[in-house]
Amino acid sequence: MKQARLRAKPPAQQKRPQNAKQSAKQRFHVKHERAEDFDAGLRSYAQYRDLALATPTGGMVQAHVIRMVPPCDPKVVSKWHYHDVNLQFIYVLKGWMKSEFEGQGAHVMRQGTCWLQPPKIRHRVLDYSDDCELLEVVLPANFDTVELD
Repeated sequence: MKQARLRAKPPAQQKRPQNAKQSAKQRFHVKHERAEDFDAGLRSYAQYRDLALATPTGGMVQAHVIRMVPPCDPKVVSKWHYHDVNLQFIYVLKGWMKSEFEGQGAHVMRQGTCWLQPPKIRHRVLDYSDDCELLEVVLPANFDTVELD
């Protein structure tokens, strides 16, 4: 009797697309959490903890934890903008955030929610909880943010 060899197949949604390429040599990297690593960044209402992936990925990836600064002031945060990126992925670590996306409406993102913002999608923050923290992954590491009137 002939035995069939079974191979584990990844779920369809996890298969690597045929045209996906790794464009930069990557090296091993570890970054441990330290409270003092949160700095002011692009926006006054958020503090950023850079996960320092730009160098070990040859500029391919930027990732950071964003800690929203309470209290939310809609006059400050609710400005339309977009990012000139290839990929922008966000995951809510704590709390919640309400954002509006051009053509998609407003969404409340709660702890455990993730979303993908297509390149150059216009969006704005509407509100967030006092304990809101996000993980954001962006490709490439260096990109432009365009503020809209």
